[in-house]
Amino acid sequence: MPPVRFNLKGPCAPTRTTIASAPTRRIPTRTALTPHSTPRAQVRRLHASILGMDVKDMTDKSTASGDGLKLTNRLKESRSPYVRGHMDNPVAWQMWGPEALELAKKSNRLIFISIGYAACHWCHVMERESFENQDVADMLNENFIPIKIDREERPDVDRIYMNYVQATTGGGGWPLNVFITPDLEPIFGGTYWPGPGATMAMEGHPGFVDILKKIRDVWKNQRQRCLDSAKEITSQLRDFAEDGNISRKDGAEHDPLDLELLDEAFEYFSRRYDKLHAGFGGAPKFPTPSNLHFLLKLSGYPKQVVEVLGAEDVTAAKDMVLSTLDWMNKGGIHDQVGNGFARYSVTKDWSLPHFEKMLYDQAQLLPVYLDAYLLTKLPDMLDAVHDIATYLTTSPMQAESGGFFSSEDADSLYRPTDKEKREGAFYVWTLKEFQEILGDRDAEILARYYNVRDEGNVAPEHDAHDELINQNVLAINNTTPTDVAKQFALSEDEVQKILSSGRQKLLDHRNKERPRPALDDKIVVSWNGLAIGALARTSASLSSQDPTHSKTYLAAAEKAAHFIQKELYNPTSHTLTRVYREGPGDAPGFADDYAYLISGLIDLYEATFNTSYLQWADDLQQAQLKFFWDKEHLGFFSTPENQVDLIMRLKDGMDNAEPGTNGVSARNLDRLGALLEDLEYVKRARETASAFEAEIMQHPFLFPSMMDAVVAGKLGMQHAVITGDGERVERWLQRHREKPAGLSAVSRVGKDGGEWLQKRNKLVASMDAGREGVMSAISAAFVPQHRAIKAKSSYTHLLPLLAPAIQSRSNYPVRNVMSEVHHFRKFRRIVIARPELAIILTSLLSEREDGEYMSDAGPYGPMQLWGVRCVTNA
Repeated sequence: MPPVRFNLKGPCAPTRTTIASAPTRRIPTRTALTPHSTPRAQVRRLHASILGMDVKDMTDKSTASGDGLKLTNRLKESRSPYVRGHMDNPVAWQMWGPEALELAKKSNRLIFISIGYAACHWCHVMERESFENQDVADMLNENFIPIKIDREERPDVDRIYMNYVQATTGGGGWPLNVFITPDLEPIFGGTYWPGPGATMAMEGHPGFVDILKKIRDVWKNQRQRCLDSAKEITSQLRDFAEDGNISRKDGAEHDPLDLELLDEAFEYFSRRYDKLHAGFGGAPKFPTPSNLHFLLKLSGYPKQVVEVLGAEDVTAAKDMVLSTLDWMNKGGIHDQVGNGFARYSVTKDWSLPHFEKMLYDQAQLLPVYLDAYLLTKLPDMLDAVHDIATYLTTSPMQAESGGFFSSEDADSLYRPTDKEKREGAFYVWTLKEFQEILGDRDAEILARYYNVRDEGNVAPEHDAHDELINQNVLAINNTTPTDVAKQFALSEDEVQKILSSGRQKLLDHRNKERPRPALDDKIVVSWNGLAIGALARTSASLSSQDPTHSKTYLAAAEKAAHFIQKELYNPTSHTLTRVYREGPGDAPGFADDYAYLISGLIDLYEATFNTSYLQWADDLQQAQLKFFWDKEHLGFFSTPENQVDLIMRLKDGMDNAEPGTNGVSARNLDRLGALLEDLEYVKRARETASAFEAEIMQHPFLFPSMMDAVVAGKLGMQHAVITGDGERVERWLQRHREKPAGLSAVSRVGKDGGEWLQKRNKLVASMDAGREGVMSAISAAFVPQHRAIKAKSSYTHLLPLLAPAIQSRSNYPVRNVMSEVHHFRKFRRIVIARPELAIILTSLLSEREDGEYMSDAGPYGPMQLWGVRCVTNA
């Protein structure tokens, strides 16, 4: 366990990279980077000045506020497992809402907010040390309005005060503890503070009790100075949190972001890559799937991207990801006996995790491992795919009624009779347990394979509370079955059988004898959207080679979507409620709920071609634009406009533990723009990326989810439309689904389906839905005015001959077609005024001897067709 420094990043920390530590990039002179040029030192001085205020002139020596207010713990009224877990504390916790906020104003008390989540280990540590302590409780109850918040229910509140703590301390994490005025303006904050008798107390740094006393006395005797400081801090915080509002200030023009940004992002990750243990940076190590997926996607982007980066760098990016995934898969961060991955690794070699398992991690890692498998066909990558998908689609993570629960805790009881929970108790083993469960021979083999030692394999410096003495976290550590077979003079097949049998025995023992970690059984829309998309893609990609698992994964994704539509969606207003637990919660859906669910529904549509999912995604996209779009500076706010309990509206652009909301939204808009030939959606995608232009140009590596929009803005997005039925289109679809994710969208219409899409998309409506074929090209929606297709001057004589073929595709009279197709010899281009004809003519430009037509128009390669029915190999 790394030491927890006062006010700095603790073990339950986000992965946000601080701007101050990033290499700078020159910004165009037309753009002023106000927030990032604001000195952090000024904000930090205001923060530090609170504890430095002179309180020696106190006249009232009493320790209580003297207002006569008696608080009682209200948390039993909450549905959140995390919040309810504190309902027996002596602290008189209140719930965030109008009643508690009004109480603070009437009593003129400071509010103490403590924000965490159910699986957070250090949240539990602080609860044991401080919130279960009567003396601490008395100080909080008599002088403050203490409020407990679940960050997964209210990420909007968490994000504001996390920004404050990051700006004032240089780091952040959970538990997040902040003192704020009755007007919700922060005056002091941090993460974990040691409580009375804490083993983590550090000399020279105040503990929680010292901080409480100081804040109490300062508020009592220097209140006006506190209020003035809070207002100044809040003003500085607004500047610090200006992401997404700078680039388009004062009506500034914007140009499409350059592909060179991908190269700069790659170079950053390349510099931070750990060549010895894979991953990026040192300990602690986070998977950060958004970064891994970006690097892996470089291999699947159009050739222009490869030309910018160079083939060598693209290969290096792929190799970095594959090595990282391999180390994670074999490391302690992976539950080697059960399924799923822990939140992150405390050590740089991935051997010791923080043991909580989060839904959003599994949902993001699944498509990364899937694409790694599709790219390499390595069996270990496929095993990891099934491992994660199995974890998502079985108990305890999958709800019987549909949907996926949020997380499993890091801490649990080792035995049912124990009184205190320990971190990792469910997952760690002693050598003696191996011997008792497996027998001497098999225990020795599995101990060799998983690095199990008599003295344990956890270093004392990583065991702050002496919970892991003599314990072992299972990790493979470069030992192969072949190595074990040689050492024990066995065949490799024998070793594989012993390993498989041994894992099952350990799993059976664990499930029977050890209490499972607490389950946070909230169903959060945003994380379910990620899981729906991941399972849908996995199902489609594996449908040919593993139909049984494919059906299981698809059924789970569809069941979750139906649950959300039934319980958390208002079909009249097209709005979402964020959380379900014992009924819908109170918090509205935030921008990330819309973004992640839309993305998942598009994946679900492409896996099933059930247009109801695409129609729902379209409705949600229009709702997201209505409630979250910034009409002045572009991009999406994280919260709707009518939120009254927030001091500011923020935009989520950067990728952290979860992908940036605006990056996902831009990709959704591009995909829907291609699928629906919707120019407005494509325009919004470009505007979303341009809203963060200044930040992306300065630090492109912080925005990996936005890179799809950067590429699409330059090169467009491919859209393939399947019509009719037949062996050839099925073969094409199988090949398409077995490729790693790229910049493409696919739709299907036929005699028995696709009616809504035909009404929504004029191009699709012009096609003969009963004729077998695949039409594929760069969507005309990506061209602002006219679609220009390169053509040789010798093709001039073909245009009249092609007119009947165009007519058969478009249902337009020949004379109308010819009036809209103009050939300019000088520029050797055919300019098409009607966008729905662009894809059709792209496929009809040149004729081959075998009766097929070929064109290399666009960056995605050639397209083929036979007769007037087009099937591509794109």
